[in-house]
Formats: sequence, structure tokens, C-alpha cells
Amino acid sequence: MVGAEVVKGRGLGLSALAPRVVQSEIRAMTMESDRVGGVNLAQGVCDTEVPSVVAEAAKAAIDEGHNIYTRLDGIPRLRRAIAEKTERMQGLVVDPEREVLVTSGATGAFHAVALALFDPGDEVLLFEPFYGYHVGTLRSMRVVPVAVELEMGSWALDLDRVRAAITPKTRAIVVNTPSNPAGKVFTRAELEGLAEIAREHDLFILTDEIYEHFVYGEAKHISPAAIEGMRERTIIMSGYSKTFSVTGWRIGYVIADAKWLGAIGYFSDLLYVCAPAPFQHGVAAGIERLGRTFYAGLALEHESKREMLVGALRDAGLDPYVPDGAYYILASTAGLGDVLEGENAAQRARSLLKKTGVAAVAGSAFFRTGKGEDLLRFCFAKKDEDLEEACRRLRSLK
Repeated sequence: MVGAEVVKGRGLGLSALAPRVVQSEIRAMTMESDRVGGVNLAQGVCDTEVPSVVAEAAKAAIDEGHNIYTRLDGIPRLRRAIAEKTERMQGLVVDPEREVLVTSGATGAFHAVALALFDPGDEVLLFEPFYGYHVGTLRSMRVVPVAVELEMGSWALDLDRVRAAITPKTRAIVVNTPSNPAGKVFTRAELEGLAEIAREHDLFILTDEIYEHFVYGEAKHISPAAIEGMRERTIIMSGYSKTFSVTGWRIGYVIADAKWLGAIGYFSDLLYVCAPAPFQHGVAAGIERLGRTFYAGLALEHESKREMLVGALRDAGLDPYVPDGAYYILASTAGLGDVLEGENAAQRARSLLKKTGVAAVAGSAFFRTGKGEDLLRFCFAKKDEDLEEACRRLRSLK
């Protein structure tokens, strides 16, 4: 219109958040490993064999026409299977119609939970070393992640540090047990201490239990929801990406009190619509037909892989912290100062890849700035032949 005032907006550009976002070091090392044809111990892809009952049921579901949207909360069969397994393995009685939500992986579960429970400016405590996706997800919503340091090496929890980190803005505590990257399994005493703090300050406990079946030796997985008085305020997030070696299927779940699950389901639907339909059927068959014997065998298999890699790391001159759970090892590079080049963990990870063809992740990816620079993280959820080759290459450092 002639004479009309032209109103200009901000113009083209990224959001205020985007310039501070960097590519995940895990993804970066995976791409670098692929580029040089290395053995990828960086990313937790879990490329062991898929149980045949799981794979065959997913194929059958495709042939039977289960290829359209499911309900936002997932197929009834899978929700029932999750509820029954949770009661059988953890003693928690769960209503599959009102308290179980099937999600696009545990990552999708965490995203939907955070959208439903937190506002910009809220604070959420998590334990260091932490999983970077937890931190990144919170920051993407303008929620403030507050790291509480675990005791280096033993990964013991200091409850006084937890109390000191709480402010009027604190809304929740994230517990990853068993943890990525340290393999820490929180003890009942530690969880009871956190439960007391959560009740005292009226906080949620968000628990990522994706590695619940990967526990070794005397360690035992306990969900915070199983602690007395914690069922209502605990949000369980887990899935079958790791347990059934189907990380690309994106089948996770949330278990929560019905008063929270409706809002969580809304955001899960908004973000992902539903988890892949045929894969829901495959996972449901696996839960129904694979019981305690399967889970025990899974732990024993990975305990053997753990020992294989721990031995190779020691022979190579690294100092590994032996995990009680999950399938990662943090190892110190302090003894390889003359072998690995670089002043920080990212540079040493690339030096290791160049010298051996084995990809690891910089330990600094799991700590606040300036910490974890002498550490590398290695994943041992690999086929035996690939893990053996990685171990052979690592030993070549010496």
C-alpha cells in the first residue's frame, strides 16, 4: 500500500539458543570413525544380535498390516507387557491403561517429560559425570541443569552436595541408574537418601533406567519408584533399545502416576505422534517371551565383554574405572602422555583413532567445562569379533 509504514522484524537468523549448540562429541567421533573405517567404541549403538523372537514378530507385524498410527500411548499389548514385567522384576504394580506411555525411545520419553513438568528458568539436578542428552534436552527448553559431582572413581553420592545444590527454583533430580558414562548403580541407601530430600523439598525424581538389565557382580538395580513413599513423585523412563539391541527402532516408555501421564502423553504425541507401530509388536513379543533367564544371560554376556575390554585398556596403558552396570568404561589417559597427542580429551580421542583405528569419546563430554579432560569413554556392547579386534588394536599402543 502506498505510504504505508514498513515494519521490519528481527530478520533472518538463528534462535538465541542455537549458536551455543555444538554437535554431540559422540556423534562427531562416530562420523570420524566411519570416515577412517575404524572400530567404533564411541557410540552405544549396541550392535549385538537382535533376539529372533523380537525380529520375527516385527516382520510379522508388517506383513499383518500393523503399519499405521497407533494410539499415542502405544498398543495395549505392549503397555500390558511393560506393566507385567515391571511388577514381576521390580515389584511395582502399574496400571497399563493409565500409567504407561510408549514413547519414541527413552530420549523421546525424557523430552516429553521435561516439557510436561518444567518451565523456563526451573532448575533440575543431575549427577556428574552426566549423560549429555539429558543436559542438552533441558537446555533446549531453557531449563537450567545443575550438576552435582559424584566422587571421582568410586562415583559415591554425597547427599550434602545434593542439599547444597537445591534452590527455590529446583524442581527435580535426574537419576540415571545404571549410568552412562560411569556405569554407576545407585544403591538402596543412596536412593533412600535422595527420596528423603525429594520429599523434604517436594521434588520429582526422573529416573532413566535404560540399562536396568546390564548389572554386574553384586550390583542390583533398584528403581527410585520402589522406595517407600516415592511412587507418586517418580517418573520412570526406560526402553528396549539396549536390552533387545534395537537402538534404531526407538521403542521407549514412561511409567508415571496418572495425574502426570496425560500431559506427558500430550507432548509425546505432539513431538512424535507415536512410536513405530510394527516395532511395538516386536518388542511386546520379546517382553512376553523372554524372561529372567534372558536378562541374566544378557548381563553375563556383557560382563564378559567388560572384562575383555578392561584387560585391553590396562595392557594399552590406560587406567579404566570398572563399571558396575551399563556398558561403558571411563578410562584415564594420564599414563599415555607420551603416546597420545593433544592437550585435551577431544584431541586425545582423535589421536587414539589415528594411531589405532579405535574410536572413543572425550570424557569432557560428560562433565562441566574444564573437567574430564584426561578421560576417554569406551563402549563394549559390540559383537565379540569386533570387540576382539578393537582390543588387539588398543594393545598395539604398547
